[in-house]
Amino acid sequence: MSTVEPTAPAALPEPGFRLLVISSDTYPPTRVDVTILFGEELAGRGHRIDWILQSEADCAQDYVADWAGGRVWVGAANRRRSLLSRLRKHVAGIRNDARLFRLLKGDAYQAVEVKDKFISAVFALIAARWHGKRFIYWLSYPFPEEYLLRASDGTARYPRLYRIRGAVFSFLLYRLLLPAADHVFVQSEQMRRVVGAKGVPLSRLTAVPMGIRSRAPAVGTPVTPVTPVTPVTPVTPAATGHLIPREHKSFLYLGSLARGRHIDFLLRVLALVRPAVPEARLYLVGGAEDPEDEKYLREEAGRLGVASHTRFIGQLPQAQALRFVQEADVCVSPLYPTPVFDVASPTKLVEYMAMGKAVVVNSQPEQQMLVEESGCGYCVPYQESAFAEAIVTLLREPHKTQVMGERGRSYVQEHREYAKIADIVEREMLRIVGGRGH
Repeated sequence: MSTVEPTAPAALPEPGFRLLVISSDTYPPTRVDVTILFGEELAGRGHRIDWILQSEADCAQDYVADWAGGRVWVGAANRRRSLLSRLRKHVAGIRNDARLFRLLKGDAYQAVEVKDKFISAVFALIAARWHGKRFIYWLSYPFPEEYLLRASDGTARYPRLYRIRGAVFSFLLYRLLLPAADHVFVQSEQMRRVVGAKGVPLSRLTAVPMGIRSRAPAVGTPVTPVTPVTPVTPVTPAATGHLIPREHKSFLYLGSLARGRHIDFLLRVLALVRPAVPEARLYLVGGAEDPEDEKYLREEAGRLGVASHTRFIGQLPQAQALRFVQEADVCVSPLYPTPVFDVASPTKLVEYMAMGKAVVVNSQPEQQMLVEESGCGYCVPYQESAFAEAIVTLLREPHKTQVMGERGRSYVQEHREYAKIADIVEREMLRIVGGRGH
């Protein structure tokens, strides 16, 4: 662990863009759109990408680390859950981000990119304009809308704080940051349309959906040794046997069990599936930050009489979670209809498809597009009866599920490999730093 250096590295002579990224992701990063898209694909093509991140673990002192061929300025963090501790963590993060004023001096970077931050993004915008650099914003999720929704629906731990944050961040994002950005990357075509309707020209908006890596990285690619990502592809079942008993028919959900995800919906679906397929089991692979959220689901399963047919697997490493996906008969992705989820690009659906699974999803824009273009399953209204009918059909027709699964796998290999998504980002980045960002 080295001490924090106040100056940026020297500019590199090789071709490619030179980018400083400030992100809400923590160090070491774990999200595939960071570890694969940036850490492997873009860094592996010779682009210099450095980062300002906050530590994921409790850390009393800032430090500098090497990651994916670049440098990371890692900020101290207090991970306790009290309100005061959270405020201290945010203050420490802003202080760490403020080092960008020094780092942007000179020719080390052509652009600064801010991902899902707001206060620090204001600093980055000022610094970029002061030093003549390009300012890029990456919006992966509508956080202001999420804060306001949680404040109103009772799922926020501190509703008043969430309401204030939502209002302030909404103003900063849509009135200042996005209009001033040289370019904006968003998560989906639907998000691109929504942001465009708020006054940002579509020519300055690029959709970068979630993808998969179904192959091992090329030799020499500078990947991080601390956060490896398993290629999303079917494997031979382990010699220790199956995780899901073969005598069961199963449908599976992979993802968060947080109360705001409304996963009790699937318990009601299971209650409708069981009369038609008595041996059906629902597998829930994932967890919730608040233990009360999972407790609520277990109580609901008991109240609905489906507890004995519901399997709470918990949070697992990616490789183990994907083994459950592989062994399930059908995979489901219910996204509660809200403006927050309507603009999402669900990772789980792309992973289901990469694993060759037939799917049942509701008609959220990104999900509907993927299912209709690939033919990998059924897209139905967000109704328990509609989900149950589609699941029963697939559980009763294994040949159909196999055909649909192969269609999905072929589609994501053609359209959602991170190597191809990186082509989009690389092309736009080179255009932006070349002076044609608007």
